[in-house]
Amino acid sequence: MRSSNPVFSRRGFSRDNGYAGFGAQPQAGGPAAATQTHQGNPYVQGNPYAGGQQAPAGNPYATNPYAQQDAQYGAPQAPVTTSGRMTMDDVVMRTATTLGTLVVTAAIAWALLPVDDANIGKSYGIAIGAGLIAMVLGLVQAFKRKASPALILTYAALEGVFLGVVSSVVDNRIASGAAMQAVLGTMAVFIGVLVAYKAGWIRVNRRFYGFVMAAAMGFLLLTAVNLLFMVFGGGDGLGFRSGGLGIVFGIVGILLGACFLALDFKQVEDGIAYGAPKEEAWLAAFGLTMTLVWIYMEFLRLIAIFSGND
Repeated sequence: MRSSNPVFSRRGFSRDNGYAGFGAQPQAGGPAAATQTHQGNPYVQGNPYAGGQQAPAGNPYATNPYAQQDAQYGAPQAPVTTSGRMTMDDVVMRTATTLGTLVVTAAIAWALLPVDDANIGKSYGIAIGAGLIAMVLGLVQAFKRKASPALILTYAALEGVFLGVVSSVVDNRIASGAAMQAVLGTMAVFIGVLVAYKAGWIRVNRRFYGFVMAAAMGFLLLTAVNLLFMVFGGGDGLGFRSGGLGIVFGIVGILLGACFLALDFKQVEDGIAYGAPKEEAWLAAFGLTMTLVWIYMEFLRLIAIFSGND
């Protein structure tokens, strides 16, 4: 599935990687049927990771569509193996590593790149350069067939430099304590969505995915138009980042980020259930990091707007 992230380019597990997502059931039938459902369909059915193996006990997803056929013709069935498969521990460790890298470089940028009147121009230049390179690296990873830990960690490090400077500017020049408030807000959204997802209050299905993608595309389109008006028309563009309209826009951005988290959780859950390769835990970490950065930035903008209205 093409993911639901700010750049709409993160690779999911179910399209190019051959991972079935969003509650799809195993595909019965031969290779032709599996291929037919796998071509360009974000709701792929069938488990390409099953690979002729029977499902481990308790795993209703990683079944072998040919197991009954093999048994019928007396063919020996492959033994159950679970080595080399992605686990929740893998996802947690990779995500902690990626986020840890981001936080460390953000702290270093905050400490070493001052934002006083004499140095703010230089610090901003470094931050924007790091942010642009991070965006390019994110796009490169998005179109790679396999996860590249070095690429993902470099992205996280550069994104941390960008966030460190931006957070320092808002915290020191606009609203004291804004960075910590944004961190707490991001953590609250993460925990809230996780609890709601595990409790079954959020159901990620085809309709949910389509709605989130349409809303996110509209959100980014309005953001791009607003940016163009700011660049060529001056001022605040269409006003999507200030005043009452900016507050509404920021709240919508946070809600979209919460929806992205639900999609990320579903991808992780299905990846584990389908027996995705262990290295794809890096893709899960990459996606979760991008989503959390999105939510953090929206909180930071909201806090800055509220402080500016005081």
